[in-house]
Amino acid sequence: MNASVSPGLRRVVRAVALLNIGYFGIEFAVALAIGSVSLFADSVDFLEDTSVNLLILLGLGWSARNRAKLGMGLAAVLLVPGVATVWTAWEKFNHPSPPEPFTLAVTGLGALLVNLTCALMLARHRHGGGSLTRAAFLSARNDTLANVAIIVAGLVTAFLWRSAWPDLIVGLGIALMNMDAAKEVWEAAREEHRNAG
Repeated sequence: MNASVSPGLRRVVRAVALLNIGYFGIEFAVALAIGSVSLFADSVDFLEDTSVNLLILLGLGWSARNRAKLGMGLAAVLLVPGVATVWTAWEKFNHPSPPEPFTLAVTGLGALLVNLTCALMLARHRHGGGSLTRAAFLSARNDTLANVAIIVAGLVTAFLWRSAWPDLIVGLGIALMNMDAAKEVWEAAREEHRNAG
């Protein structure tokens, strides 16, 4: 393993990947069952997070320059959930119906617990693997914010505004957050590549 990589990082990244793939299945099934754009966006994000963490596991033993190149590739991967969400939102615009709010909020709460766990596990290591672990940490951190918004969308739909709009707005917000995270990871990886050269 590369000398700059802390010994516990590989174990943490593996655990985070397993947590992400596990909750992806749950959230994706619920998103399809209740027709939620925000849960769909977040479930695709769990799948993307799994991919990011598996790629990090692969790249941890590589040189700083090769990890930086992989980090640039991960920036592109981070855009995938945003594109999928925009497509799902377009479908929802054509058939606007609100998702079941209680199920939306409870599923968002479960996702929040998973992502908080992942963010806390990765926080200690976010500078230990360069742009790779930065990608994983930023993704988990952003996901906790998205999950709070999903819970709020469920509560708003239940008590204030029985509409598809709270779910759509949160789903599109998640897409924008993923695009911003992709930009941050790209910039960190480019800087790492320059420094390695």
